[in-house]
Amino acid sequence: MSSILQTITNPHDLSDLSPEQLIQLADELRQFVIQSVSSTGGHLSAGLGTIELTIALHYVFNTPEDRIVWDVGHQSYPHKILTGRRELMPSLRQKDGLSGFPRRDESPYDTFGVGHSSTSISAALGMALGAKQKGEDRKVVAVIGDGALTAGMAFEALNHAGDLDANLLVILNDNDMSISPNVGALSNHLAKILSGKLYSTMREGSKKVLGKMPSVWELARRTEEHVKGMVIPGTLFEELGFNYIGPIDGHDLPTLIKTLHNLRDMKGPQFLHIVTTKGKGYKPAEENPCAYHGVGRFHPESGKLEKTPATGPTYTQVFGDWLCDMARLDERLVGITPAMREGSGMVKFSEEFPQRYFDVGIAEQHAVTLAAGLACEGVKPVVAIYSTFLQRAYDQLIHDVALQNLPVVFAIDRAGVVGPDGATHAGSFDLSYLRCIPNMVIMAPADENECRQMLYTGYRHTGPTAIRYPRGTGMGVNIESKMTALPLGKAEIRRTGSKIALLSFGSMLTIALEAAATLDATVVNMRFVKPLDAKLISALASQYDVLVTIEDNVAMGGAGSAVIEYLVQQQINIPVINMGLPDHFLEHGSREQLLTDAGLTADDILRHVNAISQSGQLAKHATLA
Repeated sequence: MSSILQTITNPHDLSDLSPEQLIQLADELRQFVIQSVSSTGGHLSAGLGTIELTIALHYVFNTPEDRIVWDVGHQSYPHKILTGRRELMPSLRQKDGLSGFPRRDESPYDTFGVGHSSTSISAALGMALGAKQKGEDRKVVAVIGDGALTAGMAFEALNHAGDLDANLLVILNDNDMSISPNVGALSNHLAKILSGKLYSTMREGSKKVLGKMPSVWELARRTEEHVKGMVIPGTLFEELGFNYIGPIDGHDLPTLIKTLHNLRDMKGPQFLHIVTTKGKGYKPAEENPCAYHGVGRFHPESGKLEKTPATGPTYTQVFGDWLCDMARLDERLVGITPAMREGSGMVKFSEEFPQRYFDVGIAEQHAVTLAAGLACEGVKPVVAIYSTFLQRAYDQLIHDVALQNLPVVFAIDRAGVVGPDGATHAGSFDLSYLRCIPNMVIMAPADENECRQMLYTGYRHTGPTAIRYPRGTGMGVNIESKMTALPLGKAEIRRTGSKIALLSFGSMLTIALEAAATLDATVVNMRFVKPLDAKLISALASQYDVLVTIEDNVAMGGAGSAVIEYLVQQQINIPVINMGLPDHFLEHGSREQLLTDAGLTADDILRHVNAISQSGQLAKHATLA
């Protein structure tokens, strides 16, 4: 049998295929995704569940003129393959290769960049209103799934869209069967009827006739709701102003195509509910969709994951172990996560302390204010969250936690550069956006043991604290089981040298020590970004010729800026080289590649120090990124 997928160069090629060929294409596309991701790593389970939906959308709609917004964006691998990027898939999430998420600058078919969750309905509504404003008859579809409907932003957009007459189709890809498991022949048949022209015409005609008789119209409206409500879980969406269709089997390609054809021609806000299987068609992913949600390389025949030799526990594992240890010592401790249990290392805690574990879904704002409310009652909340996701709860962090000086611990994972997930997931900004908030204590561990002790330090503090640590493993140091609180705002000298002092924040210590061996420089593990060890900084400024600050946060407004601000306030004049991430978004690649591109290597330290030493302008501050 000849390959159909190999003949598809863009979505318009789908129109030449028969129904049987479309089904064959779905099988080929599913196998291609499995083979491709097995060699690059990436998100697998979610994309396998959207194979039929992707084909149906591009078959029915005139893309890219008609807009499709994918949410969460890691569902879009099949979409990338059908839109001219099949040959580029071996470069997925590699340096200078394809992004793992939709990107507007990558393809005209990627209508909106979606790395974070729950943004699609807002964006799609904006596109629909934009088309209406310009008098363009364009269709706009938001595909939301993989838990993205748990976020408040999605419901804010639904509430607004239902109050407008914009032509918007929202497709709920219910791949965890969280809303309704009742999918079958009856539901599929009803969906075809309810999305068909006959039903739609009768419905609109009835409005016009019965609308003149309010009591009769109200009875008819309620009767319709009750009849649909008996077999369709769509009352909520109907109340928000959408015409609800579904649920239907999201892997039944003929039904999908027929239903989408009907919905394409309907005016106003439409809502289609499909139910899919995460990992569909690949047994290992179906049986354990979480393990194959985001995977490294694996053997496609067996599903066996390739594992790199462990050099020690990751920072995430250090946090997970500390959380359980601390919970055994203090029954007031509760753990909160916005749908990142596995990624944040909370599986063991959730199993051992289920009554003290709260997964709030993809609702970062709620997670932070929930923690604030718990803290008001004397409970000790620990919020485990990625750096990039804490950005989404910034108002709550300031207004609900810091302003009230509540003792909430923020365990911030994936700080600094994160590698293949790229710009949307980089933790590049947390030191900058946290440092300006009053009452915050901010710590950055240099190694695994220090991470454990800092978590304990933050837990014992009477105000809000943040401990930010990178993805992956640390320096491989011995982790002490005993927990000791560190004195707030106290750094430590790791190496003593002459003339030059390297002030390292967090995971940059390894690089600083490497450079110091050549420079014969003093190395300080700063530990605290706020409060700074002001006494030590003053002493260093009086003893050394040059200070170099090193951090894996943007240089603008980061830890190095805090050092310079302090020196200026104290009217201390000493050259300062401020090394941090540059003022642009970092693309995907390995952590080592990104640090090299950012100029954060031992060689870069040597280069900057040599340049300022040879400039003859040691009386001036030099800020370099």
